[in-house]
Amino acid sequence: MAKSKNNAKKLSYISVPSQIISSLSSSSLQSLLLSPKKSSKNTRFFTYKNPTLWFLALFLFGLVGMLKLGFGLDPLIPFSPYPCFTTQSQAINSDGYSHSEMGLAKNDENGREEGVLNNYSLSKTLTNEHLDDEKGEFWKQPDGLGYKPCLKFTREYQKASAGIVNDRRRYLMVVVSGGMNQQRNQIVDAVVIARILGATLVVPVLQVNVIWGDESEFSDIFDLEHFKKVLANDVHVVSSLPSTHIMSRPVLESRTPLHASPSWIRSRYRRRFNRDGVLLLRGLDSRLSNDLPSDLQKLRCKVAFHALRFAPPILELGNKLAERMRSKGPYLALHLRMEKDVWVRTGCLPGLSHEYDEIINNERKRRPELLTARSNMTYHERKLAGLCPLNAFDVTRLLKALGAPSSAKIYWAGGEPFGGKEALVPLTREFPNFYNKEDLALPGELEPFAKRASVMAAIDYIVSENSNVFMPSHGGNMGHAIQGHRAYAGHKKYITPNKRQMLPYFLNSTLPEQEFNGIIKYLHRDSLGQPDLRTGKAGRDVTKYPAPACMCNDSHAHSRA
Repeated sequence: MAKSKNNAKKLSYISVPSQIISSLSSSSLQSLLLSPKKSSKNTRFFTYKNPTLWFLALFLFGLVGMLKLGFGLDPLIPFSPYPCFTTQSQAINSDGYSHSEMGLAKNDENGREEGVLNNYSLSKTLTNEHLDDEKGEFWKQPDGLGYKPCLKFTREYQKASAGIVNDRRRYLMVVVSGGMNQQRNQIVDAVVIARILGATLVVPVLQVNVIWGDESEFSDIFDLEHFKKVLANDVHVVSSLPSTHIMSRPVLESRTPLHASPSWIRSRYRRRFNRDGVLLLRGLDSRLSNDLPSDLQKLRCKVAFHALRFAPPILELGNKLAERMRSKGPYLALHLRMEKDVWVRTGCLPGLSHEYDEIINNERKRRPELLTARSNMTYHERKLAGLCPLNAFDVTRLLKALGAPSSAKIYWAGGEPFGGKEALVPLTREFPNFYNKEDLALPGELEPFAKRASVMAAIDYIVSENSNVFMPSHGGNMGHAIQGHRAYAGHKKYITPNKRQMLPYFLNSTLPEQEFNGIIKYLHRDSLGQPDLRTGKAGRDVTKYPAPACMCNDSHAHSRA
């Protein structure tokens, strides 16, 4: 009896999920349960009576089932080395965007591209509801308080337009200088001055840039025909002087004072203008007053946000790169001012190493005329006063404190940083999805624009304007232009670094990270692109602060907010 007890069958039970059982065919189950008996001692391990085999087989089936059911993954397919192009597209599609809407542009039957965003689109690229999967508040857009573009000119302005655009006696010629964004500002003012004088505007001449040697002309950067068409009811624009005025000796004026008013311009130029017929203006940068009558302020906005559209080849490539960034999900655009000449001109130091700082100091001593900041201040005084560009380490700390996820996709605009890739290491280490136009462009796409700094700046402008969030590391013409453009487009998020107030906390190494982040967020609570009304604030450029001069408040939308 004892022997029979020892030989009694012992039953073992293993719990198996029903999903796994249902996924197995009846033949598979039968083969497991009715395996032929092996009598050889050498194969005893593989007998169906061996619980180890049962456990191993069921463990493997369970693992397969859990991977398929719990994560939706196929364990036989390795993880993609490019997760942005798979997981991100699925997330975007779940929010209601199709592959054709979020991916690269498609061609129609005529070979033209469809689906690319217009450079000056007034709609936000992705609404807040479509960014929930990104977690956190970083991508949330500010409340625009219902402000929308509104360029309604007075009856007096419209009545005077017929006489001005049909006048062929006076011609204004303008030479604009500086980088692309600086030239844009001067072109805006040139149109307004032509209107004030009732003159025909000859297409502005772009002076060769002494720093970059760019010889681009107006039509190389901007869409000339579009420029003429948009301004047809405001100012008559011609490509060159007519034959009747070619022999005229233009009155040259290069001493226009700062903040010149319309009355000063009329009294200064009109008499000589009527006599000679041609006026040539140079050095217009920041010369025209920012405080102009309402119609002229609207004209400024019309030129900046509607008439100055980039030339089709630039616009096409810029929109392609923006679409490639957007296909990876929402993205942040950074304008980094870390070039060698920027450190020299501002009187600041890059902070990379003692050797790099010495190079900048020596260059500044050799060419003191380049220093545009206050020469009586030390570097540390300038930095604490908020006069220095943020370096990569500062930008990284600021973005982290403001809640930017490490998975954030970042497009960086700007020239080659002093120190090369080493200067960007703090950013690329924390935010590995870091791209510029060279990274996004296909082989040969940038080749037609090689060594043309103004075109490269225009491409950066387009990709930056189309971003979900924009932040400059330093002030400047591009930052100011995009600030106004994003406000005019419905107050898309624009982070203005509050350098003067935040830098003392950057230097305090005793602050816990959570407390530091809370302070930085508080300091930037009103610096995220919310409407900043120009009303009652004299001297503010309307192309940087377009509300309310060029934008109307939608009271219904405001009441719902």
